[in-house]
Amino acid sequence: MFKKLLIANRGEIACRIIATARRMGIATVAVYSDADRDARHVLLADEAVNIGPAPPHASYLAINKILAACRTSGADAVHPGYGFLSENADFARQVEAAGLVFIGPRAAAIAAMGDKIASKKLAFAAKVNTIPGCSEVVIHASDAARIARDVGYPVMLKASSGGGGKGLRIAHNDMEARDGFAACRAEALASFGDDRIFIEKFIEEPRHIEIQVLGDAHGNVVHLFERECSIQRRHQKVIEEAPSPFLDEAMRRAMGEQAVALAKAVGYQSVGTVEFIVGKDRGFYFLEMNTRLQVEHPVTEMITGLDLVEWMIRVAAGEALPFQQHELQMDGCAIECRINAEDSLHDFLPSTGRLVRYQPPATVTDCVRVDSGVDEGGVIQMHYDSLIAKVICHGATRAEALGRMRDALNAFVIRGVATNIAFQAALVRHPRFEQGRLSTAFIAEEYPNGFHNSHLAAADAEFLAAVAAAVHRIYLERASRIEGQVPGHELRIGENFVVVGNAAEREVEVQRVANGCDVRIEGITHTIRSDWRFGDILMRGIFDGTEFCVQVERPGLLYRLTCMGVQIEFSVMPRRAAELLRRMPRKLPPDTSKFLLSPMPGLLVSVVVQLGQVVKAGERLVVIEAMKMQNTLHSERSGTIAEVLAYQGTSLAVDQPILRFT
Repeated sequence: MFKKLLIANRGEIACRIIATARRMGIATVAVYSDADRDARHVLLADEAVNIGPAPPHASYLAINKILAACRTSGADAVHPGYGFLSENADFARQVEAAGLVFIGPRAAAIAAMGDKIASKKLAFAAKVNTIPGCSEVVIHASDAARIARDVGYPVMLKASSGGGGKGLRIAHNDMEARDGFAACRAEALASFGDDRIFIEKFIEEPRHIEIQVLGDAHGNVVHLFERECSIQRRHQKVIEEAPSPFLDEAMRRAMGEQAVALAKAVGYQSVGTVEFIVGKDRGFYFLEMNTRLQVEHPVTEMITGLDLVEWMIRVAAGEALPFQQHELQMDGCAIECRINAEDSLHDFLPSTGRLVRYQPPATVTDCVRVDSGVDEGGVIQMHYDSLIAKVICHGATRAEALGRMRDALNAFVIRGVATNIAFQAALVRHPRFEQGRLSTAFIAEEYPNGFHNSHLAAADAEFLAAVAAAVHRIYLERASRIEGQVPGHELRIGENFVVVGNAAEREVEVQRVANGCDVRIEGITHTIRSDWRFGDILMRGIFDGTEFCVQVERPGLLYRLTCMGVQIEFSVMPRRAAELLRRMPRKLPPDTSKFLLSPMPGLLVSVVVQLGQVVKAGERLVVIEAMKMQNTLHSERSGTIAEVLAYQGTSLAVDQPILRFT
């Protein structure tokens, strides 16, 4: 077994690998960029080595610096995690050439599966179902239209080296095929340095279901069942679960056998994932193979009881798998939600900054797990991806796992950056998701205009208003006990209030009872029972017979409540005060229509327009890079560029002016 393991990664996955290595008695070495000097993975590791500036190409993607860190630290093995260099065959070869062990598959397997055209041919030879189409490289746009007609519309145009939705277009006719070919080719060349494009049939109502495989150096390969990864936004996974609610035992066995056959065909030695696209007719087709640990691996760990990082290490050390396929069993259901630093209420724009409050849900049992790469006070950097943490919940049934996930999301406290918790909470409560009627188009179909606070149900808003009224009544009760009040003028606690919030006013009557309050709204009495004390951020209790968890804060005279990921500020006041408030003038927000403001912190990559240029509505103005993604801002109306206020290379803050129009 290895004595010292260097982790060529950062964030959540680096912390995850350190946990397993520590349990196995292996010393760990972290690498870090200048921006990650105080990061959690650096503090957790036994030692750490600086590898350069913040940009990934100068640090986490710099192979020579990673190898130098190995020599400096005396590490005898390297774990690449996921992302960065994890599927770089040249990195695996250089690690082995340096006399170290690469904890992952052999370089030849990485190379073979990293090329989508070559991997499809290998899959076909291994008798794995492949998507109908043309696996040859398409040379011209006219060829794209001809081949697409032969395959039959709709089709997918895909980059051979693509991934993460880059270099992918769907075409329904000849014009879209020609235009999509040009766009795919340009995007693939810019993103991967490889402009080869091929064409496949587009599967109707597709699901993304992947099979986890595990092989050793002795020819043994097993599969660890499937993961349902159909809930995606812009081709990026959002929620994953195991097992899939769609598969029956026969289909699970058939998909598993084909995944194992492909792994054996390439001599696979490590953890890997064979991804399939599954149609509504239950036909399944090979999509690609990921030759690394997946972000969503914890759901497989929860239903199998295996530590996949441990088995990656043991296989790399030469150990044989001690179990066979028939000995592996699934236990219950597991669901994972990715918590990202992005503003789900504003088109999922990246959010960076310091975590002024970070309190994950309690993990007192094996049913709730949080894999995190940050601590309170840590900084979410603009240079890297937006993943903050992963919440994984297990249950004997899918419904039980979903219930635990809802509670965990309600109890996850993050302040300082915007997150997608609201969106995740809405997804796991969506009737279609609860029924398991999933497809990769789920989010586009259910939220065609994005996600907004309006998706909060009226019953939820009334529930939060009742809680706000109860919290106010408890606050007044505490205030009434303050010593030194003038005799005859002590604070008198009323029962009738007006709750103002979420663009609505509600008249309420609150009566204090043992261990809670009764709140009457519009003729209906709601019972709230809780031992919550003022100052606690989490309020747990029973509302009308159902358990609840709400985050409670009091900025100024307001009550800020967060539940189901949605945050609403309420004012609770006597009826007379509410009447006077209605008569108060409203301060209008400043007019910013003549400015282009940065919607996110990031790097201004380019300014496409020039001073004095006339632009039309919808025209490209600037490109901003944040969290490894480039975002293009367009003009909302026609006008003339009157002033350029920021230039290429500027580090932008939120709402910083970039252009002024006339």
